[in-house]
Amino acid sequence: MSPRTGRPKSENPKDIQLKIRADKQTIDDLEFCCEKKQMTKSDVIRLGIQKVKDEVEKEKK
Repeated sequence: MSPRTGRPKSENPKDIQLKIRADKQTIDDLEFCCEKKQMTKSDVIRLGIQKVKDEVEKEKK
């Protein structure tokens, strides 16, 4: 039997899809951030969520 081929399994797979509704300005802002930071839309959104989480945690203290 041959070994499995393909990409190795990720330690933190991103297997949950999220669908949002957004207006044109929000999408334009997201695309602007993606271009300037050279990041994917998903990465920019994840970063934004982390920043808001950090802010909330600071407020709790």
